[in-house]
Amino acid sequence: MTAFEPKRGDWAVITGAGRGIGRWLAQHFAAKGMRICALDIDAYEAEETARLCGPEARAHGCDVSDAGETARVAERLIAQGVEPSLLWINAGVGSADTVSEAKARTLDWLMGVNVMGPVHTAQAWLPALKAQTGARHVGITASSASVVPVSGPFTLYATTKQMTAAIGEALTAELQEDGIGVTILCPGILNTQIWNAAQARPERFGGARSAPDEVGDHWRAQPGPEVLEQGLDTVLKRGGGWCIVPTEENTEKAMEARHRAQHHGFFHYAVQREDAGN
Repeated sequence: MTAFEPKRGDWAVITGAGRGIGRWLAQHFAAKGMRICALDIDAYEAEETARLCGPEARAHGCDVSDAGETARVAERLIAQGVEPSLLWINAGVGSADTVSEAKARTLDWLMGVNVMGPVHTAQAWLPALKAQTGARHVGITASSASVVPVSGPFTLYATTKQMTAAIGEALTAELQEDGIGVTILCPGILNTQIWNAAQARPERFGGARSAPDEVGDHWRAQPGPEVLEQGLDTVLKRGGGWCIVPTEENTEKAMEARHRAQHHGFFHYAVQREDAGN
């Protein structure tokens, strides 16, 4: 894998850049000299991120769950000269719902943003990324919930985030021949506003809804996205791969338990070949 060193003046396109991890990523790469294109379903928040990232930064509203809108936004920005060497697929939403009991529109919302959103974003932007010369890279924000057994009240969220990580693995395989590395970022619980993601939920998924402020207390007690910096920079220098930065004490043990369970369920099947021994 080719190391990715952010190059001054190159474009970084980041979805879900209006707040939280997305805004931190935008500021992180802007500090390294990259020009930022901040995309978010909340155009105002995207514009605020762009303002924080310097005079050359761009911003645009974009609902990644809408394939047509995602493609149109990409086409418009590419025509205006936004040709990325870094694409970070970050937009994601959370909800305390289970697979077995989630309402149809909630299920469609999480699947639309966390699963189809990365697909739509990749399809819209990868042709422009592939057309660039020099080091190119794709990042995708999954979750520590992508690598541990699904548990707790967020089982639907964890399920979709395991699928987000699987899309990252698919892109790793698909982009290898092009020399484009992929980083699968799996952060633990951080001080972001994902707990209030429904405040920007489109009408077709049930409309906007603000959670009570006290719901966010647990998230506000966690570290900010800046704790991702060392791990992220290290993985980018390696050319990509998994970047798991947990904030929960049991994540590593839970990962190990999951791997043991998978190995315990593995049964060898010896294929008998007709020409064996000939």
